[in-house]
Amino acid sequence: MLTDIHTHSAFSADGTTPLAEMLARAKALGVAYYGVSEHFDYDYLEDRVLAEGKEVPVIDAAAYFTAARALQRAYAPDMRVLVGGEFGFTPNRAAQARYLAIIERYAPDFIVNSVHTVDGYDPWFAEYFTGKPRREAYARYLARVRESLEAPYRYDIVAHIGYVGRNAPYPSPALRYEEFPDELDDILRRIIARGAVLEVNSSARQAGDFVPGADILARYFALGGRNVSFASDAHGRERILAGREKAVAALSAIGFTHLTVPDCGKQIFVPLT
Repeated sequence: MLTDIHTHSAFSADGTTPLAEMLARAKALGVAYYGVSEHFDYDYLEDRVLAEGKEVPVIDAAAYFTAARALQRAYAPDMRVLVGGEFGFTPNRAAQARYLAIIERYAPDFIVNSVHTVDGYDPWFAEYFTGKPRREAYARYLARVRESLEAPYRYDIVAHIGYVGRNAPYPSPALRYEEFPDELDDILRRIIARGAVLEVNSSARQAGDFVPGADILARYFALGGRNVSFASDAHGRERILAGREKAVAALSAIGFTHLTVPDCGKQIFVPLT
């Protein structure tokens, strides 16, 4: 049974494919559980973060949820379309209030907790790394990830731990467990304690092609973590399910037996194979 939980369409500022086309492609590929998690970039908005000097457009929440709910009904029961959102964490209370308002008004089926901004910059772009030694850049990112786990709103999935290394300018960009064992243990234990799902995100541009890496996933397993989700993080129809086989093979080798799909407060367990 195929799952892809955490994808984007043209409703997100960086999405390239209309939502209807994304869902049609997912259905054609045989996806059973498909999660739409458009960007709610209130971290960018309220902290005035720029992407290469430009403002990031904010999603039209009403238009998104209206369209997505209609498509959800249209695809039932053949494909379970989960209508969610990716909330970019910031300690900014104005942004947090916006996320709480989205939950109150639209009741997303699931929420992805992400860290995209640290100290006023997005680590996707070179500006974040200017003047920072590698250890400092990664430590600052991990501190924000840990802070995000105490967000004052509900969330189901903790996304792409290792995002900081995607475009990092260092010779060895991948985040490794051995470099930050104490910080990562604290993060992983908190995810387990909250009953959240740790995402395996296949959009990484580094060795292994997914984040977090197999070393961090193995540590999560050793600590008792069993809830993992697969995410292609597709922003266009060509990437739906991309990288799934490699990610699932790594999870199976570690000892995981299932993927976890969050659905309206419930957790659905889907066998890896």
